Parts: sequence; structure tokens; C-alpha cells
Amino acid sequence: MKDKYKAVWVSHSSISDFLACPRAYYLRNVYKDPKTGHKITVTSPALSLGQTVHEVVEGLSVLAVNDRLKTPLLKKLDIAWQKVSGKVGGFKNKEQEEEFKERGRVMLKRVESHPGPILKKAVKIPTDFLPNYYLSEEDDIILCGKIDWLEYLEDSDSVHIIDFKTGKNEEDVESLQLPIYLLLATNTQPRTITKASYWYLNKSDDLTPKELPNYEDSLDKVLTVARRIKLARQLKHFVCPTKGCMKCRPLERILRSEGEKVGVSETRQDIYILP
Repeated sequence: MKDKYKAVWVSHSSISDFLACPRAYYLRNVYKDPKTGHKITVTSPALSLGQTVHEVVEGLSVLAVNDRLKTPLLKKLDIAWQKVSGKVGGFKNKEQEEEFKERGRVMLKRVESHPGPILKKAVKIPTDFLPNYYLSEEDDIILCGKIDWLEYLEDSDSVHIIDFKTGKNEEDVESLQLPIYLLLATNTQPRTITKASYWYLNKSDDLTPKELPNYEDSLDKVLTVARRIKLARQLKHFVCPTKGCMKCRPLERILRSEGEKVGVSETRQDIYILP
């Protein structure tokens, strides 16, 4: 039996990093601080907002349908927000923090008043770790990741992939997010995937339906990039295409000791802010 932990693991976030800038991929997904043994990350108010809103909404799926909105979501937000309050969330001051927290309140009030799929049956992928499977046993590559919400469609005994969006921009049409989620959901639970949607929580009461990508096309696209990542790791070749882009520049500043370490994440990443 193969040792999974010797395989190359890829995810939507790591693939996105690599496609944007191989150097950023290296600094976020491979490099470890020799002093702490931890990977590094730069936090920001937008990231902290997204993290807390996702934590609150995604956490509802493990509850019985009738229990999901028993506790006010704003109360859950207050609890989740404690993890990102102050510098550890990248906030410059109390005013900025309150501005972003209010955006979170608005989104969660929208979920409470227009719950849609939140009050329908959900599918949970049974795992003690991130859902994962061998994208290619031959190449020793594993695809992993967490899907925000899998709605169970009782009439067809199938699954609806839902991704919550907390940012202001819409997902790029070239994004590999849906192909990756289709592969993950198909290979980590038994039901067929028949629908996919985004929910732009900052501006829409309703889901935005998305065309479900073709499975074989998705496999081909994702595996092609994953093989490029594996080759780059073997060759230890991670070069920024512009010799210093907006993706890798902040992480390079951390290496130059220009950042301030403000905490350690639950996944053991050293969290930094930049002046």
C-alpha cells in the first residue's frame, strides 16, 4: 500500500497559487520557517472576514435541520470572531475591525432571513481529515479540499455543490474551483453530482446556478496542472513569471523580516502582518 503522506497533495488553493505564481506556491505551500518548522501566511481583514463567515455557515451542516437556526448566527459570529480580533486578523485599528465585522453581520442576517439550502438536508463526507482521494495513483498525486456545502436532493438522490462567496468579486470563469469540487465530491461520497451554485452572500439572497463542468474535462485540466506542480517540486524550480508579483511579494517580505508575526493558525501556519 502506498504511503499517502509521501504523495504530492494538491487542492484548489494550492493549484490557484501555482497558476498565479510558482514562487508564491512555494512560499505558501512548501517553505517552512527553519526556526518554527511552520509554513507562513499573511493575513488581511478580507481573509479574516471570509474565514469567520465560512466557519459559522459551514458549521450548520453538522446540525439537524430544525436546529440550525436555533442559535442566532450573530452570536456564533461573535464566538468565531475572537480568533481573528485585533492584529491577528490583520486589522489596523478598532474602526477597521468593526467595519469588516459589520459586513459579516449583514451576510449572516441574509442567511437567517433567506436560508434556502441551509434548511434542507446536507451531505457530509465522512473523514477525520480533509476529504481526499488519489487523483492519480500512477503519478502519486492526491487531491484534497473542503467543499462549503453539499445539499442532498431527495427527489433524484443526488448532490448539489454550493460554494459560499464572501468577497466583492465574482469567481473567474477560468477558475478550476468547480472542476476540482466536482472531482472531490464524485470520488469521496457515493451519490451523483447534478447541480452546482455559488452564493454571493454579500449581495444576493439567492444562489447563482453554475453550469456543471464535464467530468473527463475536469480530470484532464486538474491533473495537467497537478503534474506540473509535481515536476516543479522534483526540480525545486519555482520562479515568479514577473520576478516579483503581487502574489509572491508579500511573502518575500516576510523572508526579509519585514513582517510582524501575530499568531499561529489552527493548521500551524505562522501568521504575519505587513506594515
